Amino acid sequence: MNPDFIPWIILFLPLLAAVVIALFTQHDRKLSAGLSVGAVVAGFVLSLVFIKLNGWAPAHEVSVAWLTIGDLQADFGLHFDPLSLLMMLIVTGVASAIHIYSWGYMSEDRSLPRYFACLSLFTFSMLGIVLANNFLQLFIFWELVGVSSYLLIGFWFERPAAADAGKKAFITNRLGDFGFLLGILTAWAWFGSLNFAEVNKGVADWKGEHWLLTVAGLLIFCGAMGKSAQFPLHVWLPDAMEGPTPVSALIHAATMVAAGVYMLCRVFFIFTPDALTVIAWIGGFTALLSAVIAVQQDDIKRILAYSTLSQLGYMVMAVGLHGPTQAMFHLTTHAFFKALLFLGAGSVILAVHHEQDIWKMGGLRTKMPVTFWTFMVGTLALAGVPPFSGFYSKDGILAQAAQHSLPLFVVGAVVAALTTFYMFRLVFVAFLGKSRSEAAGHAQESPPVMVWPLRILAFFSVVGGLIGIEELYGTQLATEHTEHAVSFGQQLIGPFIHAPLAVGVGLLAVVIGYAAAYALYAKAAKDPLPEKLGALSRAMRNRFYFDELYQATVIRFHDFLAAAADWFDRCVIAGVGVRGTHGTTELAGRALRLLQTGNLQTYAFIFALGVALVLYMVLS
Repeated sequence: MNPDFIPWIILFLPLLAAVVIALFTQHDRKLSAGLSVGAVVAGFVLSLVFIKLNGWAPAHEVSVAWLTIGDLQADFGLHFDPLSLLMMLIVTGVASAIHIYSWGYMSEDRSLPRYFACLSLFTFSMLGIVLANNFLQLFIFWELVGVSSYLLIGFWFERPAAADAGKKAFITNRLGDFGFLLGILTAWAWFGSLNFAEVNKGVADWKGEHWLLTVAGLLIFCGAMGKSAQFPLHVWLPDAMEGPTPVSALIHAATMVAAGVYMLCRVFFIFTPDALTVIAWIGGFTALLSAVIAVQQDDIKRILAYSTLSQLGYMVMAVGLHGPTQAMFHLTTHAFFKALLFLGAGSVILAVHHEQDIWKMGGLRTKMPVTFWTFMVGTLALAGVPPFSGFYSKDGILAQAAQHSLPLFVVGAVVAALTTFYMFRLVFVAFLGKSRSEAAGHAQESPPVMVWPLRILAFFSVVGGLIGIEELYGTQLATEHTEHAVSFGQQLIGPFIHAPLAVGVGLLAVVIGYAAAYALYAKAAKDPLPEKLGALSRAMRNRFYFDELYQATVIRFHDFLAAAADWFDRCVIAGVGVRGTHGTTELAGRALRLLQTGNLQTYAFIFALGVALVLYMVLS
């Protein structure tokens, strides 16, 4: 068998599982779960087999003719290079751990088959994004990810909060995707192709205005702003916590939110230096804003959600600082430790009877030792403590910032300190001290089907920075932007100056964050910050009132437009247009109907009268 056929199997296995579950096995819970888990695990194994057979080969594609409409020609193709192959491994590997974990976590849910059907559809959609070789195919799978995430976030749709969260995620992403679609159409109009390789060649030969290419890049970036929840489209991600906890892990780890960062790195060739500057500052601001909000959240899943927002800001900032390699490296390590943290949070939530307030937990370290120690590994990796994986990828971004933008380097260092602070706040309150509730006092360790994925992810959270991922990405993502972003002298001496600076500042940030968390929360019975910070604390708890601001402006304006459109439809179109035309036609019909009497003498009289009138007009 041709090895290039294997990725087609990897791509369509989850879709086949979703279809079979939806149509045939809804009545059998175990079979449905087994089909979904088997499909994604088989995909992970086949990914390893394909890479073993092909190695990390130079970029190549396989495709079939798909669509021809006028000048538009699009293939359905798969693109293989180190970037897509490694991302395929991450998606199938992390998704496998989450699928297995879900079997235990969702075992009592009455809609288990529907859950696994949606999970398989999501995995299929994400793999489609990873392997796509053209913008049209990418956009279709991009929208499929949006649909499947809507189904998963609103999985418990009988709860109004879950239904609203699903709609909020879907609509917010449509705003970003509108800009993304305009960017794709712009690229097609200017370069005559949707294939990544051909558009890349067109950008290299671009003879038009510089600002036009900047606009195209920023429009495409709008898609990443939605999927990767960058300011101002960040508001949907924390509410996505209304879905089951394994869904939160799947969305917030290596899949949906990472799709935006992956897309930016895949089409990095289209971004001009001006566009990259905008991207860098939006990423930096998102990282800082989210970290500040996380400091005063009490819901364990919301803390991790804002942590994801902050880390995504790091990645986007790295892309904007001419560092797609650093962004993808952090995306990869983040996939391991953030999935670990969310699954650890799910283990805690299940043990304390679905309580999510960290101030109603406490004392879980001794009752749930595996969950505690694996959660601690994830925390240390997220904080960037050596030798855990996050240390290497986070400090790579800080070094990139030190080389390109001192203000953003300061932002990155502050975010690193805040990250350590709010994560150890969570650990001190939820796992240490005494039990703060009856549920926490009777908590027990989760079953093996849930703790073994934690152990596996903890292992990769430790070694993920040492297995050559950055070098592999570096060979793929060496672009003209990267080569010409700095002078020759900076390229030569930059790593020797900025890397030690980044490491030193990063470690200092960890020490400061840990010391502050220990001083405030190691023995705290309640949160001391609300009294110390006052109105600022309330603003942080209420997420700086962005939802209220959007409700008062964007949504109210939308409602006004909808009401105006309704009035115009009823009064102008239906009233003057449809009803006016209808009324005029009916009146004319009534008048003409008076002439149709059915009486022969009347018709003869009218005929004679008409002849006389004609003769009079002719003779006069």
